[in-house]
Amino acid sequence: VQLQASGGGLVQAGGSLRLSCAASGTFFSIHDMGWHRQAPGKLRELVADITRGGDTNYADSVKGRFTISRDNAKNTVYLQMNSLKPEDTAVYYCNANVVTFNSGSYYQNDRWGQGTLVTVSS
Repeated sequence: VQLQASGGGLVQAGGSLRLSCAASGTFFSIHDMGWHRQAPGKLRELVADITRGGDTNYADSVKGRFTISRDNAKNTVYLQMNSLKPEDTAVYYCNANVVTFNSGSYYQNDRWGQGTLVTVSS
């Protein structure tokens, strides 16, 4: 199972970006999906996550500015980022809780995308 993230780039403060992350490969189902970010010199932190049913959770720092959504038919999660601030500058990683089936058993584990850089200039 692979996660491919895209949509990062350079944007001015106040601007918008939309990140996408698509899961591919062989799996039974995908449960929660989400986005984390890691700024230089800082720990990776949760930005937002979403259940298969559409329940969402956001970091306080992005509430009201970012929106997470997903398309279960496309196995894709999105992050719409509006009113971007310089402090949003980071590498953004998508993750997914994936269920696979192998040799008669189900396995559930987290998979991570390769990261996409978001740079917000002041």
